[in-house]
Amino acid sequence: MAVYALTGFSLVSLLSFGYLSWDWMKPSLVADVATDPMEKSPPPTFTRPPHIIFILTDDQGYHDIGYHGSDIQTPTLDRLAAEGVKLENYYIQPICTPSRSQLITGRYQIHTGLQHSIIRPRQPNCLPLDQVTLPQKLQEAGYSTHMVGKWHLGFYKKECLPTRRGFDTFLGSLTGNVDYYTYDNCDGPDVCGYDLHEGEDVAWDQSGKYSTFLYAQRVSKILASHSPKEPIFIYVAFQAVHTPLQSPKEYIYRYRSMGNVARRKYAAMVTCMDEAVKNITWALKKYGYYDNSVIVFSTDNGGQTFSGGSNWPLRGRKGTYWEGGVRGIGFVHSPLIKRKRRTSWALVHITDWYPTLVSLARGNLSNVQGLDGYDVWPAISEGRESPRTEILHNIDPLYNHAKYGSLEDGFGIWNTAVQASIRVGEWKLLTGDPGYSDWIPPQTLTNFPGSWWNLERLTDGLRKSVWLFNITADPYERYDLSEQRPDVVRSLLMRLVHYNRTAIPVRYPAENPRAHPDFNGGAWGPWATEDEGEEWEGGRESLKSRNKKKKKKCKICKLRSFFRKLNTRLMSNRI
Repeated sequence: MAVYALTGFSLVSLLSFGYLSWDWMKPSLVADVATDPMEKSPPPTFTRPPHIIFILTDDQGYHDIGYHGSDIQTPTLDRLAAEGVKLENYYIQPICTPSRSQLITGRYQIHTGLQHSIIRPRQPNCLPLDQVTLPQKLQEAGYSTHMVGKWHLGFYKKECLPTRRGFDTFLGSLTGNVDYYTYDNCDGPDVCGYDLHEGEDVAWDQSGKYSTFLYAQRVSKILASHSPKEPIFIYVAFQAVHTPLQSPKEYIYRYRSMGNVARRKYAAMVTCMDEAVKNITWALKKYGYYDNSVIVFSTDNGGQTFSGGSNWPLRGRKGTYWEGGVRGIGFVHSPLIKRKRRTSWALVHITDWYPTLVSLARGNLSNVQGLDGYDVWPAISEGRESPRTEILHNIDPLYNHAKYGSLEDGFGIWNTAVQASIRVGEWKLLTGDPGYSDWIPPQTLTNFPGSWWNLERLTDGLRKSVWLFNITADPYERYDLSEQRPDVVRSLLMRLVHYNRTAIPVRYPAENPRAHPDFNGGAWGPWATEDEGEEWEGGRESLKSRNKKKKKKCKICKLRSFFRKLNTRLMSNRI
């Protein structure tokens, strides 16, 4: 196992404090509420399809919720989870677009062509138009469908927009991250635009309103104007707690004693989001939806540790296939759950919500072929065994190949230089470069980030391209068993080969100059016509000749540039 040293704060010190000996099953962190876990509530009466509220947060770390022992206050989330079912064997994807695409389609990203990176604002790319989405299936079942928040599944032409993919209404952003107040987003120097949309129009009039508040208020307005007698699906994809780190001052004040500035701002954003969820829950009760509702809470990927997030005690961070990147916070809260107030260790993946929610809605799945998700409602509601036994985390053929990987290392059946990861039963295999692999404690000390930026690492892990963990016995991925169990490695490599045969080509087209916001009145939005495909390559006229308007300045461009340089620095510090 690699040894890590911190400036003035060694790994030995962490062990002496008990950090890395943290008991995965410790009651104070993931325990059931003080009731008999086998106690069953009276079965709910499904006289009508339930109202479904799906809440997705952005970049919230595994450690960053109260019931995981966090120093961040999340009383609403803690209460909802305690009264429902906590999902402690729940998996998501390591970055934004892949998680959202798998939620909306119920398919692994190798089956939608989105297995590499994210959809960039200037790419002529979006969720494949031949995919029948979750909201479309719910519409078929008689649901009113609404989306509030971050889309990030492409928008280069109107057919890609949320209102064309199954949502009756939409208020939110189309790109990956925006300023929480101004809604500006920059995709490079001088490529900045406004990104807040109401339906298919730019919502200029909403500028200046903090997005977390704005989105919660919109959910309340939707509930107030709808009849609880008719089923409704609301997908709430909060921008929080993605960078930039912005929060109303009153929330930051609560964490004034927290020495780390980034962690302080991040904590304020999490607590603000928690209160937004409280307001949504209150609206469900006020307008008569709650008793026949299902609330699902999920994160989209691991926390970004140099932006205040924490995945402790898991290994890795956002953008990696270590547990810190792919094990998510998840819970379900509903009066319809038969066995409430418990923790579930059933294996659940974000693709499972598609068949689970469509089945709950009494929708028709018989005409949907090739789903990778499973209906896990019996496992959640009744405590039955999960139908899922394995998860393909991903196969990314375009990611930088590992220097020391080879077909020979993969028993002649798999090139271990390719970035891939899979879990089968209790075993987890990683090949290629899984991403930044340190264990990073919560950044609660003054100037603590300055210390872990200079982590020293021994080189025993850098010449590897295969890792194997018994993830049930070793959830922190401390003990690589690839050399001791070559039989298991070979077996899991065969599963990767199986999945790779079903993969479709990667959709990752070159950026298109027509996407520049200056061509769209200063806002991000569709630029291609209906008959144009992803491969369109237009002329590259200068921006000045196409639009003489002064380029709109974006306040967050410098900040994004800083974080990109910081990430480069972190990666270059690998020894």
